[in-house]
This record gives sequence, structure tokens and C-alpha cells, in this order.
Amino acid sequence: MSEPLLVPTPSTVTGELPDGLLTAFAGYEDALARNDLAALDAWFAPGENTLRGDATGLLVGHDAISGFRGARVGTVARGIRALHVRVLDPRHAVIMSVNTPDAGGAGLVTQLWSRSDDGAWQVEVAQVAAPPAAINATVWRLVGTPLVAASDDAGSGALSGETIAVKDLFDISGFTVGAGNPAYLREAVPATETAPAVAALLGAGASVRGIAQTDEFAYSIAGDNEHYGTPPNVRVPGALPGGSSSGPAAAVALGQASVGLATDTAGSIRVPASYQGLWGLRSTHGAVDRTGLLPLAPSFDTVGWLTRGPGVLRAAAAASLDPASQLPASQPNTPARFAVSRALVFAADDDVQDVFVTGVDRLTRAGLLPAPDLVDVGDLAEVLRIFRTLQSLEAWRANGDWVTAHPGALGIAVASRFEAAARINPADEAEARTALADARARLDAVLDGRILLLPSASSTAPSRRANPAAIDRARTNTLTLTCLAGIGGYPALSVPLFEAQGAPVGLCLVGPRHTDLALVDIGAELAAGN
Repeated sequence: MSEPLLVPTPSTVTGELPDGLLTAFAGYEDALARNDLAALDAWFAPGENTLRGDATGLLVGHDAISGFRGARVGTVARGIRALHVRVLDPRHAVIMSVNTPDAGGAGLVTQLWSRSDDGAWQVEVAQVAAPPAAINATVWRLVGTPLVAASDDAGSGALSGETIAVKDLFDISGFTVGAGNPAYLREAVPATETAPAVAALLGAGASVRGIAQTDEFAYSIAGDNEHYGTPPNVRVPGALPGGSSSGPAAAVALGQASVGLATDTAGSIRVPASYQGLWGLRSTHGAVDRTGLLPLAPSFDTVGWLTRGPGVLRAAAAASLDPASQLPASQPNTPARFAVSRALVFAADDDVQDVFVTGVDRLTRAGLLPAPDLVDVGDLAEVLRIFRTLQSLEAWRANGDWVTAHPGALGIAVASRFEAAARINPADEAEARTALADARARLDAVLDGRILLLPSASSTAPSRRANPAAIDRARTNTLTLTCLAGIGGYPALSVPLFEAQGAPVGLCLVGPRHTDLALVDIGAELAAGN
């Protein structure tokens, strides 16, 4: 068992130092060094008013703080270099401590301690300032200043001064693709050309800040990675960030890049956008050149972007899409029509249903939306079956040889998906393709002159501590919503308009093919008037 942590004599004390305060502080630091979760829970005051904040956000309430601790992987070994105590009254004191992590640097922790009626000291409020990391490895694989500069001839392009977090699936000349897996990265060779989706942004004046992490092979929408860790969700601390574009989304939400260049096969842009309160656009299938992009399921893979606002999103999309192919969302002098489906709303959790229904009603009453048509999108379970069958077949076709040659190289959740994909009978493909065409025809009729409104994800961001079964249920329910855009190859925009209990909920707009820019314009109008 480790020795108790030595706490120095306070450098300054204002007021009469209360009995037991420094002993309590030493006990807390000792529990932190041992990562004793039960003891740490006891040192923090119970109830919903206890606060803990750091650079990734604010945790409110003892249970949220406890959940955060349980999800992190250990603690950073450190000593205490200096203490400063400000006694507010006999039962309350502020302690500021300067810590010295074994890895170097210095951190600062500010705590409000309070003494209960039985004389026990506990932390009511804590603010943690850790030494700044050069690179957060859960968010970034490589970072530069910049990693790749804007094109020489970009001039004052529409994206001049913007920075890009490139999902680790796109080729960048001179760099390797890691696909979220260290074994894959070790064998990768540097690309000789830059993917057109990257080049388009460089040509518009943006620079590449770095290569951002992805869930393995983009085969997830949770945002966790067993090899590199889970990026933070700054809007919902202690929650999953959403994936598979987890790294680009977190980089944008953290303010470390202004554009996340990402992919969306089954919701990998829309889900992290919804979980983190970002703007996210999945482009029309095939509208952006996918050359130089590691595939997952080519029938559904699309390129897209994550941003903090609609202006940069539109500029990124406009730089990458063929303007001649873009269509308006409605006929001239005719307002755009909208549609909702009860089945899609009921696929979401109760709290998301409530904010979606009340939010759409509020937008309608404000005159920002005409009353939506009620439409039938068909058997959602059948649509999801078709999508999963073909996605799995294509994922195995694209990556199965590598997976077979590298047993044990994948994280548990992604490995289980590839194992299931390997068991699907290729003879079922013809039936699934026929069923896909039928489902697509039905959806084309629904979207004929309409924009479909639905929640971007079935829930708010799940806790990192949620059990695997709960996360898998959230995944299935969310895929029920997100797979429709994949089935039809439609553009889909997540707009950060709603909240449920303080957590973001995206409003998704799914439009006819090649209405990408029109969707962004409509989303911007809704946000401006909301």
C-alpha cells in the first residue's frame, strides 16, 4: 500500500485555520492518489449542488461527479507543492493547491470545503486546472502549426483562416491513415496524393490543423476507442462524444479547429453533432469525391463537415460540392414543405420525443415552419434490417481480409460487429438490394418536394459509465432514425436547436438529393429565429 501523501504547510492562511481541515485535504489527496472511488465519493459533499469543473466542462451534482470518476482510466500521479487557505467562516474555507504531476508541469486546484454538523469536512465546489497537454491523444493523432498549409493559390478564399480537423480516414500526401487502430497504423504507408475532399478545403483557404481520431474503421456511433481513449464531450461532461467522427467533432467543440472533415455512413456526423451541440452536414451520396477515403460501406459512405456555426459549414460545403448539381429545397416563389413521421418520433427516448414535438410546435407557431405534413416512412424495423445487412456485407468486403489477418487487434465492440458481418450470407445480398430499391422508392415519394424533420439521435449523449447493453440499445434506436438518409443517399443536416435537461438535441433535416446547401440555408433561418 502506498504511503500517505505528504501535504506541505500552507504558504498563506487568512483567518484562523479550522481543526481537521488540512487532515481532510490530505485524506482527499491520498484517496485521489490511490484512485479509491468510494473514498473520493465520501470526500465530496452529497446532493445536487456539489460542483466540479475543468477544461472539459462542469459536472453538477454528486452523482455526476461520481460517474465521471468511475469512467476515467486512473489518475495522474502528483505531489503538492504549495497550499493557500482562505477561511471564510468556522465551517467554510477555500483551499488553492499547486500540484506537480510526475509527468511534469504544474496544475492548480481550487476547492470550497464545508464542515457538516457532525464535524466532517467535504468538498462542495472544485475547479481543476491541469497542465496543458501539447496534444490530447483522445482527440488528435497528429497536430501541426499547421500540419498542412492552405493551397498557395487559395488567396482570400471563403475558408481563409479556418482550420480543419481531418478524420483519420482521408489520405493526406506524406501522411498515413490509421483508421482508429494502432495495428493498422503500424502497417500503413504514407499517401502519395491528397484526397479531393481535403484538397477542396485547402483550395478554399483553410489549413489542416491535424489528423483527428476516429472510432475503429468508422464502425461505431458511440465515440469511444479502446486503443486511444474517449474524446471529451464539452457540452455534457462525463458523456460519450458520439462517433465515429468523434475526434473531428471534439476538436471543433473544443475550439481547436473550425471545420471537422468527416464521414457519415449511418449517422457518424449527425450523432456527434447532436450529442455536442454542433452543426453537422452529411452530403448527398456521391456528391463529394470519395477518392482517397478508406471505405466502410461504399453504398452508404458520404463525406461531410462539422462546425460551430452555419456560415463556416456552408462555406465548407460550397467549396466541396459541384454548384451546378445543387437544387433548391422548393420551387421558385413556393415555400419549402416539411414532413414528420410519428414512427420516427416514437423511435426516440421520451425526453427527446418531448423536446422534438414541443420544439417543432414552437417553430411552427413562430412562423418559421409551415405546419408539417404527416407521412408514412414504412416499416422502420425492415428498413433498418436492409441497411444493416448491406452495411455489414460491404464492411466485411472492404475490411474483412485485414480483420482476419489481425486477430485480437480490434476493440471488443467493433470486433463483435465484424464477427456478425462475417456470418451474413452473401447470397442474401440480391434480396437486400431489391428491398433497398423498394424502400428508397417509398422514401423518394415522401421527400418529393418535402424536407423530413426528425431527431438527429434517439437520445442525448449517454454516460460513459452506461453499460454496454444500454449503449447498444441507444445505437439501435439511433440507427433506426439515421439509416433513412443512408437508404436514400439523401443529404441530412443536424441543427443544434433543442435541449433536454441541459443536454443538446439536434433537429435533423433530411432533404431530396442535392439539396445540401438549401438545407444549410433553411437550418440557419430556423436557428436565427429560434
